[in-house]
Amino acid sequence: MAQRVIDLCKRGAEQNNKAKYRQGNVILLPEAAEVVVTGDLHGHRRNFERITQYADLETNHNRHIIFQEILHGGPEDECGGCLSFRVFADIIEYQLRYPDRVHLIMGNHDTAIINDRDVLKNGKEMNRALTGAMQRCFGDQYEEVSTALDEYLFSQPLAVKSPNGVWISHSLPKDRFVDDFDPSIFERPLTSEDLHRPNSVYLLTWGRRHSESTLQTLAEMLGVDIFILGHQAQDSGWCKAGKNLIILASDHDRGCMLKFETDKTYTANELAEAIIPLASLD
Repeated sequence: MAQRVIDLCKRGAEQNNKAKYRQGNVILLPEAAEVVVTGDLHGHRRNFERITQYADLETNHNRHIIFQEILHGGPEDECGGCLSFRVFADIIEYQLRYPDRVHLIMGNHDTAIINDRDVLKNGKEMNRALTGAMQRCFGDQYEEVSTALDEYLFSQPLAVKSPNGVWISHSLPKDRFVDDFDPSIFERPLTSEDLHRPNSVYLLTWGRRHSESTLQTLAEMLGVDIFILGHQAQDSGWCKAGKNLIILASDHDRGCMLKFETDKTYTANELAEAIIPLASLD
């Protein structure tokens, strides 16, 4: 299994870096496409299966899927280690099957893995849990797998932008850091330093609780109208957290996704009406 994960991560990173619709560190979606947007997945294999069965990329050739925050969560090994790397490998394999239509965007847990920084989920330090499970699974090949995983995570785009003014990223800078945020991260090659606090990839992926004025400032900065984010836990699977903000979660049985078309304009209320509970797909 180790060599499979290494190969998938390396091939996936190569695909991310040469992606057809990538400009800098943003995926610019084409006109007349359908887009399925998911929230944090955190190892939830059944929801991954629901999402891909619904999307049916084999039949729907103009449909795209956006995933985020796949690692940290889901099944555990006998020692309590996190096995989310298994579904992560399957999602990269799925991405490679449908290149340029499956997009994984960088989240805060990804930056924590790359930086080897503690990150808590439900009171548990997830990097330690993931590392332990990977060491037990891959043995002497752990370091090679870990390096390939970091390479893939670092290659991910930061955001997806639709021609109809919809922006998808894991999060946005919180209110007090907006003035410090450097939008050049969307255009230039990233450095590892960008992912460290208080630099701008960190600010982008870790921010929470955005005011209406911050959302308006960022919309003007990025040339968009509406934001779809993950990152903030949603017990009901989603919420409308501002006039132009929808937050999705796909990591539990009440998780949701959202589908829209890139050649139609939407209000946040209209996008909310397009939300699909994943459990309804069974």
